[in-house]
Amino acid sequence: MELTRHLAAQLLHIGRCPVDLTTVVRDMLEIPSRKAAATGVRLRVALALILGTFLLPQTAAAQGTKPADQRTVTDIFLPIDDRGIRAAGIAISLIERERGGADLLLPGTVAIPQQQIRVIAAPAGGLVEEMLVSADEPVKAGQPIAKLRSPAIVEAQRQFLAAIADEALSTDRLRRSQLLFEGKALPERDLRVAQTESVQARSRLDERTQILSLMGMTEQEVDALREARRIFPTVTLFSPMAGTVTIRHVGPGERIEPAAPVFTIAVLDPLWVNIQVPAARLANITVGSAVLLPAQDARGQIIRIGRTVESATQSTIVVAEISSNNGAVRPGLAVSVSVHVESNGGNEWSVPSAAVVRHRDRSWVFVRSKDGFQARPVQVVSEGARGVLIRATFSSNDQVAVRGMLSLLATLAEVDKD
Repeated sequence: MELTRHLAAQLLHIGRCPVDLTTVVRDMLEIPSRKAAATGVRLRVALALILGTFLLPQTAAAQGTKPADQRTVTDIFLPIDDRGIRAAGIAISLIERERGGADLLLPGTVAIPQQQIRVIAAPAGGLVEEMLVSADEPVKAGQPIAKLRSPAIVEAQRQFLAAIADEALSTDRLRRSQLLFEGKALPERDLRVAQTESVQARSRLDERTQILSLMGMTEQEVDALREARRIFPTVTLFSPMAGTVTIRHVGPGERIEPAAPVFTIAVLDPLWVNIQVPAARLANITVGSAVLLPAQDARGQIIRIGRTVESATQSTIVVAEISSNNGAVRPGLAVSVSVHVESNGGNEWSVPSAAVVRHRDRSWVFVRSKDGFQARPVQVVSEGARGVLIRATFSSNDQVAVRGMLSLLATLAEVDKD
């Protein structure tokens, strides 16, 4: 009775007990002693109800109980006897340790490495007179690919011929000045002026020669212009390397501006594949991992892993370098890429695809135990035709459920509903 009075006093002290319950407790404390034995059971029940309703929640709050989503996810026991297992049609299978790694099948797009692309631009504004190659045509280094007719090229050649004449005249004037100076018939100042004019004339000639070279004229064409003194109204564009014409930007008869692109030429072996990898799978991929394009039978390896994640798709671009396999892989092709993931040495296991279920945004398997099943959270490393590669702690003789998953998943949801 003294203990009862103490608990009631505590309830009244904390002030959280409703008035009607407080009155009940006070009335129970005032029951005559002859009735105490008859009401003892009811008194204990009432006090237990009050304690469970008010004191226990307060104690739990004081101890800082963590919300369910912050607790560490561990195994959850599901009690199911043999009779229930047979009734639910549950079948089990032995898990297998994965030692050779696994393959991730991911989408990707073939692209040309930037260092293998060259853009041939117009050296001057003018008219496209002739296109000597077409798109997707292979070209060799130094092969003519287009002809342009340009007034700017004509003017550059005229200034080049004028620079040749000025250089010849200044050279002749310098020679005569030196003879006069040696004969004491010319002051030294005039000789210095003639020397300076000769140097400037040679510099202008070199400048004009470089301008013709920048406009696409070869050394042979410049030499022919120097000898014949004949101006050519067109200039020929040549391929700077061996490759394939990927883009033809203009057509015959079009007028273009200076530095406008005419052709894009690229080397198509090797190629890059931009692989779209979900952020959750990035931990399993490393630089140097082997990749395979099954449909094209092309192989390569990972050379770069992106450092940012696209917000819309929650994925990262991983770049692999592959061989074109004699043209089987082409730029712009959407492909399926198999990325080989090496085993981490003991915690990776292979299970059938049906053995893995999703619950509370996690992957689970049901491990057979003595009196039922243990629902165990796992990390999915890869999924393939042979099954699912998971990462978790198992023993070599563990068995997991592979059939009757709906019944087990319903039981898990019931047990783990809090």
